[in-house]
Amino acid sequence: MARLHLVRHGETTSNVMRRLDTALPGAGLTDFGGRQGVRFALEHPPQDRVVLVSSVARRAQQTAELIGSVWGTDPDVADGIHEVQVGELEDRSDDDAHGVFKDIVERWHRGEIEARIPGGESLAMVYERYLPVIDDLTARHLAGPDQRDVYVVSHGAAIRLIAARLAGVDPTFAASTHLQNTGSIELEYADGLWVLHRWGAVTGPFGPTVDEPLVTEPMG
Repeated sequence: MARLHLVRHGETTSNVMRRLDTALPGAGLTDFGGRQGVRFALEHPPQDRVVLVSSVARRAQQTAELIGSVWGTDPDVADGIHEVQVGELEDRSDDDAHGVFKDIVERWHRGEIEARIPGGESLAMVYERYLPVIDDLTARHLAGPDQRDVYVVSHGAAIRLIAARLAGVDPTFAASTHLQNTGSIELEYADGLWVLHRWGAVTGPFGPTVDEPLVTEPMG
């Protein structure tokens, strides 16, 4: 069965500086981030034809281009699968800003999807723009007769939230399990349901890790 791979982009200067960088087009990759993209491609050689898609953010497009250059695959760009927009917290790296973002993301994992980042998005807004892209890719490449693996190069916070929604992942696991740069989440679609096979380096179980959702690193 073909699978969906949600891949976090490579390292950026904003990642290194802990700067909340979500506005488009955003920062580009560091040299190390570029090497991460190439390494991902070399460590995950496709067995057949694949679909490679990135968000419109510069860092995601650059990562997808590097992966595609190794695989001999031309990446597409899709609107709607960019990072959670942090609004008034944009460009900040201070502990207070990270604390506000962390608290909102924890509320999202508890089910408060209408909670909104000041001047930014709610989880309901992220779902509204992101999930239709996944639905379209699923219908065209995962559910039909011409199945092929789909690689979506996107962003840490959004990937974790979307994967948790698709596969019904325990919120404490999703909140507390970090996804490093070029880490990926692997899911399979069958009979209208999503099955989680891998979350970063974790291959299961994907059950509770703490009593309450605890976000250790909201951007990844």
